[in-house]
Amino acid sequence: MANHDEVMLRVDNGLPTQRSLRVAVVTETYPPEVNGVATTMSRIVEGLRQRGHDVQVVRPRQQADVKVDSGHAVDVLTRGVPIPRYPQLKLGLPSRRALVRLWTVRRPDVVHLVTEGPLGWSALSAAAQLKLPVVSDFRTNFQAYSRHYGVGWLHKPIMAYLRKFHNRAECTMVPTDAVRAALAANGFQRLRVISRGVDTQQFNPACRSETLRASWKAGPGAMVAMCVGRLAPEKNMGLVLDAYDAMRAADAQTKLVLVGDGPDRERSVRERPDVIFAGQRQGMDLAAHYASADVFLFPSMTETFGNVVPEAMASALAVVSYDLAAASQLIRHGHSGLLARGGDSAGFCHLAQRLAGDMAQAKTLGLQALKTAQTLSWGRIVDAVETEYATALAQPTPQRPLPWPGAVPAA
Repeated sequence: MANHDEVMLRVDNGLPTQRSLRVAVVTETYPPEVNGVATTMSRIVEGLRQRGHDVQVVRPRQQADVKVDSGHAVDVLTRGVPIPRYPQLKLGLPSRRALVRLWTVRRPDVVHLVTEGPLGWSALSAAAQLKLPVVSDFRTNFQAYSRHYGVGWLHKPIMAYLRKFHNRAECTMVPTDAVRAALAANGFQRLRVISRGVDTQQFNPACRSETLRASWKAGPGAMVAMCVGRLAPEKNMGLVLDAYDAMRAADAQTKLVLVGDGPDRERSVRERPDVIFAGQRQGMDLAAHYASADVFLFPSMTETFGNVVPEAMASALAVVSYDLAAASQLIRHGHSGLLARGGDSAGFCHLAQRLAGDMAQAKTLGLQALKTAQTLSWGRIVDAVETEYATALAQPTPQRPLPWPGAVPAA
């Protein structure tokens, strides 16, 4: 680890501060879990460590002896309970006293809250007790997910809790201007837009595999459509199947590959034997799956960003998406992808059908998407996160009330 006073920290006025930081990152999910939040935070943590910052990751135990980032140990809180319908993840239980002890011995300069569960609330409480500055992330639309699991009535109380939670922080980082506007309209304060990066060395067209395509029975002229994501109601996978049917009506050679796992997989495999279910993929195997397709179908309406979109763009795929989240921010309709109006399922299917069999158009869109993806370095994202840390440290310690004191028992 670099000397604690060596590394430059960039601030808004462009003048560097000769200081590295101790950062406590509190999150429910982190590699080896596979999801957008885990991937994004691992990239940010890795980037911060490469710049000499001393980053401590605090999270519930997901499996014995968790190790990430080439040997960096995660500081594990042992208590956690499985998240409903996400059994591979655990929700951290209240741990305020444990965090106070941990941060009294190893005091961080700033606390970075990634998730808003009881563990995050405990971190807010501990940081307030120790007078530590806090920044937060808004990364998952839990309030939108409630509508897909039969508990839509929870939308308002969930939003109220999230607002109280994030308004306790010095800033809340959000991935797009659209998310910022939506949260601001709901009373969220001190919002900062920080986008996402993509690793173009991992995700790139050179990973294309004719062997993999042959395993899908996709001949040289066959178009392969793909979707990467959790097979679950909130991801709107039914629309992917509808779009695929529309594509096959125009070109019977079209194949569909679904990469991912989830509660809907068993039923989908049974009902759609014509679809290739590739399961969960990681690393270069995932990169090869992306690059071996031609079209990327992304129908989700619940994303705050959607990391799979820039990954598909970096793989030179023609993306068909709703004009939302990452796609809205990164894609120019008709130039680097095709965008349907949010919620217009017929329009989405029509755009997918337009591409069916038109490999030349798909390649043109994919090459323009690749050019955009090549500008999305993780280094720029880490720069922006460093700036928010510096800004938080420059503020006087706030005396904002904690969200609903007593609502989560102290531990």
